[in-house]
Amino acid sequence: MHNPAMNTMTTSNDYEQQLRQAGVRITRQRRIILNILSDSEDHPDALEIFRRAVEIDNSISLSTVYRTMKLLEEQGAIHRHAFNGGPSRFEHAGSDHHDHIIDMESGDVVEFHSEKIERLQEEIARELGYEIVHHRLELYCRKIKK
Repeated sequence: MHNPAMNTMTTSNDYEQQLRQAGVRITRQRRIILNILSDSEDHPDALEIFRRAVEIDNSISLSTVYRTMKLLEEQGAIHRHAFNGGPSRFEHAGSDHHDHIIDMESGDVVEFHSEKIERLQEEIARELGYEIVHHRLELYCRKIKK
């Protein structure tokens, strides 16, 4: 699950521009993958991107998906997450800072932002004599049964 309010949308043109600047040729297959990624409101893994891509063009290979995701990650266009040791999942790098709740039963990923958590992390780091450079918070949860 994705909270669109947190995301500065990355378009397939943005991805294309980043890859072109890296000297990567934009093939029809790669363009399909970029469109899928820019339209995603979830955190798909490579297999899910591949499943979506072959519905559009069955000549797209899984290796093309993996190569494209690797190139996008190298260019800083996407972030790779390995939630709970599962397959790598991807999200747009242009989104505002947020944290993740991972539903242990469904595998859904919920993005959230909490100023209280941000302030507490800063306070703890400062008390211990540190300045936060980067952090990632992942909460692994089960829904409360009513």
